[in-house]
Amino acid sequence: MMTDPIADMLTRVRNANQKGFEKVSMPTSKIKVEIANVMKSEGFIEGYEVEGEGAKSDLVLHLKYKEDNERVLQGLTRISRPGIRKYVGKTEIPRVMGGFGTSILTTSKGVMAGKKARQLGIGGEVLCYLW
Repeated sequence: MMTDPIADMLTRVRNANQKGFEKVSMPTSKIKVEIANVMKSEGFIEGYEVEGEGAKSDLVLHLKYKEDNERVLQGLTRISRPGIRKYVGKTEIPRVMGGFGTSILTTSKGVMAGKKARQLGIGGEVLCYLW
């Protein structure tokens, strides 16, 4: 049994991105699909799809690269972990890399980017930073 599936997802994406793979596959869950949706809307991945049904389904992320095969996603880090949760209020939402990156939060309105949470004026748990 895995204790932190979000950290596993981020590690798989980080490793595949560093090796230059076009896509990366992982076991699916609702939170992972929501994180992938935010990554797509923020422009860090080209897209994603869920293959299979039920407990045996996999989430496949299509990684994004520039024309010269330079990585779009330069780095990512897990912030809130099972042992240490990090919650922020609406005025404390972090700006990643001076605004060039993004933070992903779970809020009462769902999983969203830090910019959107700031616009809506809601805080939540900071899952990770992407830049």
